[in-house]
This record gives sequence, C-alpha cells and structure tokens, in this order.
Amino acid sequence: MKSSLAIWLDAARPKTLLLAIAAIATGSSLAYADHHFSYAISLLALLTATLLQILSNLANDYGDAVQGTDNENRIGPIRGMQQGAITQSAMKKAIAINIVFIVISGLVLVFYALQTPTSIAAFIILGFLSIISSIAYTMGSKPYGYIGLGDISVFIFFGLLAILGTYFLHTGTITASLLLPAIGSGLFSMGVLNINNMRDVENDTVSNKRTLVVRIGIARAKCYHLGLLALGWLTMTGYLLMHVQPFWLNLSMLIPLIFVTKHGVTIWKVQQSKQFIPMLPDMVKCAFITNIIFAVTVVLAQQ
Repeated sequence: MKSSLAIWLDAARPKTLLLAIAAIATGSSLAYADHHFSYAISLLALLTATLLQILSNLANDYGDAVQGTDNENRIGPIRGMQQGAITQSAMKKAIAINIVFIVISGLVLVFYALQTPTSIAAFIILGFLSIISSIAYTMGSKPYGYIGLGDISVFIFFGLLAILGTYFLHTGTITASLLLPAIGSGLFSMGVLNINNMRDVENDTVSNKRTLVVRIGIARAKCYHLGLLALGWLTMTGYLLMHVQPFWLNLSMLIPLIFVTKHGVTIWKVQQSKQFIPMLPDMVKCAFITNIIFAVTVVLAQQ
C-alpha cells in the first residue's frame, strides 16, 4: 500500500518535470550567451515552469478520471484518482493550491525581472493563459485535448513560450534566430505527448478522446513522431552551427543524436500499444539530454 506522499508524488509525475528543467536551461543559456543572465531569474522561472507542469499533470489526472478515460482498459500507469486513492475533492484542492503557488511564483518572477508596465502586463496575461491551458486540456465540458489540439498547445507553451519567455525575462528582447531552439524544444515536448497518445490510442478511441493519434492512426503517428525527432534535433543543431564557435563544439550534438536515433528505431518497431509504456520516459530523456547538451554547448562557447 502506497503512502499518501507517494500517491501525490505519482500524481505530480516527477519524470515529466525534466521537460521544465530542460526548457528553462535552454532559454537561460541563450541569455547567458548574450551576456544577460541572472541566477535569480533562472531559479524563479524554473520554479514557475515546474509548478505549471505539475498543474498540467494534476489537471490531466482529474479530467481523464471524470471523463471516464482513465478506466480498467487503460494500459498506462494507474493514476491516483483512477484507483480511488485520491478523491475528486482532494484533487480539486491540490489543483487550487498549486495555482496559488504558480501565481505567487509567477508574480515574483515578473516583477523582479521586468521593468516596463507593458512587459509586466503581457507576462501576467501569458501566465494566466498558461494556467488556463494546463487546466482546460482535459478538464471542463469541452476539453481541447479531446479534440486533438493538445499537440499545438504543448508546442506553444512548452516550446515557444518557455524558451522565448525565459530569454526575454533575462534580456528584455527577442531575436528571430531564437525560434530555432524554441521550435526544437517544442517539438521534443510534442514527442512526449505523442508517445502518451500512441500508448493510449485504443482506450482513447473507445472513450471518444479524439487525440491526433486517434485521428491519424498509429502508422502515421509513428511517421509523425520520427518527424518530430528529426526536425527537433535539426533546428537546435542548426542554431548552434550558425552561432557557436569553434566549430568542433557543435559535435556535442552527436551525443543526443545517438539517443534520439535509438529511440526512433525502437518506436518504429513497436507492434503493440503496451510496448509504448517504457517509451514515454525514454522520450523525456531524449528531450532532456538534447536541451541540456544544447545549453552546455552554448555556455561553453562563451568561455
């Protein structure tokens, strides 16, 4: 029997929190390269992003349980509400408390990092939209995750906003070239969601959860996944090739390429939905390693 603490830790899905660390590390490294870096801003951004990731996970647990998608036919990890270890009331309270922490952390970050009223207002709005996006994915009468829009949301909030927003908090500016690592990070985050949806495709189909995988089928979803991996690695490597000297430092991206290639080959060979189960943490690892190697390379180039 799991302890109460263990149950809530499972609900927070700690393995997925590496995505928040990876995104903030990437955005902060880019700011460091432009000689605008603050440890305080990085830590506050990491705290806020981590809390948002936890909110998304808790809301997903609640929404799928209420919608009936988390049932005995689902082959993924058994969630807290699914097994009755967490009540609807307790999860609602946890979500509310988490939102309070996000608001506090976010406001401290915004008022510490930004100076102009326009920038402050813009980031407060973006923070509000991030909270709404995390909740509305599976919660509410019309959750957008049930009509196949989850991939777009992940790309925007865990890619573009996470990287560009972190950089802006450090520097107060944004340049077009930053879109390359932002897109790359977003695509890898989409890969995590895609693995989750490929694993659950059979049950999602029966439960009328019309994810992108349900809409296009497993065969096309595998091709889509390989595209995410390839384009994600290429965009991040492309940025380094254009901005990092000496050239040999860019060879560091061969390290994540090994993990990404191995993961892609394994995905292509999967024949049954249950075989996707170990692939989710594997995809998180690919995303984390690629972002961290990218960030370290950017920093080393300044030494």
